[in-house]
Amino acid sequence: MKKIVLVFALLTMAASFSFAASPLQTFLRNRAVDEDATAVLIQDLATGKTLVSHNAGKSLLPASVMKTVTIAALLSEEGTDRRFHTPVYLDGKVKGDVLDGDLVIVGSGDPTLGADCEPASADISQEILEALRKRGISRITGEIRVDTSLYKGPACPPSWATADLLEAYGTGSHALNYRRNARGSHAVTNPETVFLAHLSNTLHNAGIETGGRAKAGSTGVRDSRHSELLIDHTSDRYEEVMRSCMMRSDNLFAENMLRAFSLCRGKEGSTSAAANEMQNYWKGKGMPCDGVTVIDGSGLSRSNRVTANFINSILRHMGDNEAYASFMPLAGAEGTLKSFLKDTPLEAYVAMKTGSMKGIQCYAGYMLDEKFAPTHSIVILMNGIGKRSEAQRAAEELLMETFQ
Repeated sequence: MKKIVLVFALLTMAASFSFAASPLQTFLRNRAVDEDATAVLIQDLATGKTLVSHNAGKSLLPASVMKTVTIAALLSEEGTDRRFHTPVYLDGKVKGDVLDGDLVIVGSGDPTLGADCEPASADISQEILEALRKRGISRITGEIRVDTSLYKGPACPPSWATADLLEAYGTGSHALNYRRNARGSHAVTNPETVFLAHLSNTLHNAGIETGGRAKAGSTGVRDSRHSELLIDHTSDRYEEVMRSCMMRSDNLFAENMLRAFSLCRGKEGSTSAAANEMQNYWKGKGMPCDGVTVIDGSGLSRSNRVTANFINSILRHMGDNEAYASFMPLAGAEGTLKSFLKDTPLEAYVAMKTGSMKGIQCYAGYMLDEKFAPTHSIVILMNGIGKRSEAQRAAEELLMETFQ
């Protein structure tokens, strides 16, 4: 009889072990997680072994995780050292201290002009003033113009929510951006006009007369025979612009870098053309693009769709790029991931880009080793979430149980 009881106990114990929930099952059972609208894929970069997989081919909304796609594309094509250049021309004849013509600023899509965030950018208005003084010019008879011809199409994709367009995070991307195209928490729809007003005041206060009006448009230098480069304003290196974009999840930076990607590929500088070019680019690199729809570079559009397979493939493709992983916030320490996994054994061992909007919480990035080199790719796409803090906690627990 004792032997039968012992065997029964052992069988019961074995059954309890057999049916113990896996980290993935526990995650999916969380009341804040919609199992059918969630995808997870975690892989070992060295071996290709899949640690966790769920709905990896499901088409889902990525929110700001889309920035990992945009930055990876531009980084792959242009590297880290390139800069945005905003040239300023004297368009006319200089006679003594008079410019008989126009002052023309050619927009380059630089998102850092006058920005109140890193990477810091020199005040282009002061640069122009100092250059005019050095050239001995105290009067401009013509117009002060901004050439906006670099970008085609609307500043914001039509699919962006109307309410977002009013907010600073929803401002559009322009050939000439200024002060992050925002005034406080509100978007500015005409940053060129704001810049021109500031420049005109700067020149006026310094005693430089301007005879014509200030305006923005698609007309560049009119008289190339009598044009002269006054200054070439340069941004910080792309590496620092990309890092700032990813750390702060800056939509304006991402949208301008998407357009920069399109232009460097010889395509049109519109958002729609750039989005199409980027999707085709990744398809050409062999990434699984079934179920993928790229609408913008920032992830603000709710029409974007990606799969965990797609994001994971890009992460694996970029795994050996030393700069790419460094753009992502460290868990428990930086940017949008500052409170995630804080005071856990994984703090500072996970670097990921977050993506969040109403009903959405997403993560994409890497598990790191002691030297901050990527060892595993991580993709967690949660759509239809319940309470956000519970969904975030569920993702934390999944990672801790998977990697400990």
